[in-house]
Amino acid sequence: MTPTRNRWLLAALVLIAAGGGYYAWQSSQSSELPAGIIGGNGRIEAVEIDISTKSAGRLRDIGVKEGDFVKAGQVLAQMDIDQLAAQKRQAEAELHRAMIAVDTAGSVISQREAERRAAIAVVEQRKAQLDAATRRRARSEQLSKTNTIAQQVLDDDRANENGAKAALAAADASVAASDAAIGTARAQVIDAGAAVEAARAAIDSIDTEIADGTLKSPRDGRIQYLVAEPGEVLAAGGRVINLVDLSDVYMTFFLPSGEAGRVSIGSEVRLVLDAAPQYVVPAKVSFVADVAQFTPKTVETEEERQKLMFRIRAQIPPELLRKYITYVKTGLPGMAYLRLDPNAAWPERLEKSLVK
Repeated sequence: MTPTRNRWLLAALVLIAAGGGYYAWQSSQSSELPAGIIGGNGRIEAVEIDISTKSAGRLRDIGVKEGDFVKAGQVLAQMDIDQLAAQKRQAEAELHRAMIAVDTAGSVISQREAERRAAIAVVEQRKAQLDAATRRRARSEQLSKTNTIAQQVLDDDRANENGAKAALAAADASVAASDAAIGTARAQVIDAGAAVEAARAAIDSIDTEIADGTLKSPRDGRIQYLVAEPGEVLAAGGRVINLVDLSDVYMTFFLPSGEAGRVSIGSEVRLVLDAAPQYVVPAKVSFVADVAQFTPKTVETEEERQKLMFRIRAQIPPELLRKYITYVKTGLPGMAYLRLDPNAAWPERLEKSLVK
């Protein structure tokens, strides 16, 4: 047998022995559990948050590194906003122009109202002239019956009366034209005011996009990894940073249907991690799956029904996480011990090493 083959055989024997030892340890641990307490293998998990861009653009800078602890509201990265800044200046210019248009339209209204008052005065003047012309024409008709005045005078008075009527009609038309001009000017004021509001809305929209260009942490947590690098052009919704929320950490484990059916929300759990078996972490059941995770092709016998496994989630208290936040790590495997019977006493090894 060659030396290389001997080394491979030795390594295989070591792995088999280690696996057998671990299985035996797990079996011994489970066998020591009193009635009313069960155990299951699990893994520490946490809520992951992808910090992404809202709009397409170039990533200018990232201010954190992988593994950094961050606070809610802390700036994590910055997108390039030069184009947005230019768009804002343009929108501000449009706003200034619209505000000038409002003032101009207001001045036009004042001018048109003055013209209307002048037209009304002309109407009154024309009415007085028509009244005088009518009276003169009436007197001339009476005098012409007695041949006191010449026919030419009567004709002139009739012509003057008709001219006064035409002048009055023209003055009335000027008033109507002034009314129309005032209506147009007021419409221009409304249009200019709408342009002002549109420009302000455009500025607000750009300000929102500029603010969205500054990527902030939505909550306390730890940077798990960086997805993008400064200088990259990202599409809308492009991922930049992956953040782990260390205030929402739990262990997911599985129990068979017979035991999972007896688990209630809020039940006490004790977690023991493979990396630190000397510590026992308290937790509580926060979730029980309503469907089996592992389902055989057919479920016909009681034995097969026992193979159905349900996912359980044991939540670690947030105050405990805040106290030991620098030690919290996701992905660690371990054991979850759950107390089905509230009156059952915890084994001494799960009570004396309890983290507080």
